[in-house]
Amino acid sequence: MTTATRPVDTEFLRAFAAAWNAHDIDALMSFMSEDCEFHSVGGPDVLGRSFIGREAVREGFRLAWQNFPDAAWLDGDHFVCGHRGVSESTFRGTKADGTRIEARMVDVFTFRDGRIAVKNAYRKDRPPVQAA
Repeated sequence: MTTATRPVDTEFLRAFAAAWNAHDIDALMSFMSEDCEFHSVGGPDVLGRSFIGREAVREGFRLAWQNFPDAAWLDGDHFVCGHRGVSESTFRGTKADGTRIEARMVDVFTFRDGRIAVKNAYRKDRPPVQAA
C-alpha cells in the first residue's frame, strides 16, 4: 500500500489504525517516512523507548504484538491539523503471563510529505484488569 499520494486526513489515520489491528507490519510501514521515529508508551527515557529509522521502527512496532499477541486498538477517534495529528483509542491486550491491559491512549503524529515522520504514543497508567 503506497500512501505518498494520499492526503493525510482522518481517513489516513483510520487506515493506519486498521493496519495495527490487522497486525500487518508491511501496511504499517507504508505509512511511515524514510526517516521515521517511534516513541513507545514505556521505557527508560523521557519519551519512553525510542526507535529511530525504518528498521528500528519496524522492530518497535513488532514488539507491540510480541508483548501482546492479541493487541487491539479500539474505539478510534482521529483528527489532523496541518502537519500534526492525534489518534485516541482504547488499547486492549494480554501478555503471555495473563496480565491484561485495557486503557485509553493517544498517538501524537508529525507528518512530512504525506507520511508519518513521528509517532509518539501515550497510554493511561492503569493497573492490569481481570481477564474476561
